[in-house]
Amino acid sequence: MSGGTGHIVKSYEQDLKRLRDLLTEMGGLVENQVALAAQAVVDKDGAAATRAVEEDPKVDALEREVERFVIRLLALRQPVAVDLRQIIAALKMTGDLERIGDYAANVAKRSIVLSEFSLPYSLAGIANMARMVQEELKIVIDAVGDNDAEKAEQVWRSDEAVDDIYNAIFRELITYMMEDPRNITPCTHLLFIAKNLERIGDHATNIAETVHYAVTGETLPDARPKADTSAYAIVRPRE
Repeated sequence: MSGGTGHIVKSYEQDLKRLRDLLTEMGGLVENQVALAAQAVVDKDGAAATRAVEEDPKVDALEREVERFVIRLLALRQPVAVDLRQIIAALKMTGDLERIGDYAANVAKRSIVLSEFSLPYSLAGIANMARMVQEELKIVIDAVGDNDAEKAEQVWRSDEAVDDIYNAIFRELITYMMEDPRNITPCTHLLFIAKNLERIGDHATNIAETVHYAVTGETLPDARPKADTSAYAIVRPRE
């Protein structure tokens, strides 16, 4: 009898590992999408933009696969306590990952239009913001795979720095638009790109909060501590 029970437990553990593997696979896809989208903007790389958009159906397919797997787990295993938290958390996280993929595809599409313009100003701020959200995403995907609440909290703490850079970029681009009407169209595309990057950071933070809750059973507080953004200065200092 005990051997049969042990087999069931082992099979259940394999199911939970399979669920984590699906999440990290999906995370790897969107991480690659974001990297390609950033490359498309900064390097005016049309091929990278196309690849970023082409990855989107794969992300959507994985989201559906996770949903089916979670429904099967809930029906067959009737999980409780930490297992139930992690299985439900997987559903929430796939939703955030799918949205990150959508935002990356949006950035890539905008980059194709933006590449037609000769920009009289640096993209250093956008490039810096893209690097930051990529780092957030990498850490949070590691946190998902490792069930690591500390890494999740690290991402949660870092998102305010992304928000601060977005606000600085927003002010900078508005200034360029006011200085020369010819800047309005390219700056508008850059504003949308910056906003999409900021939303990617928000969804990475959502995933971090979900991982933390799934692992610890505790929610992170509503208010984050103020971030140190001194390492993330952009081209023009803020007033």
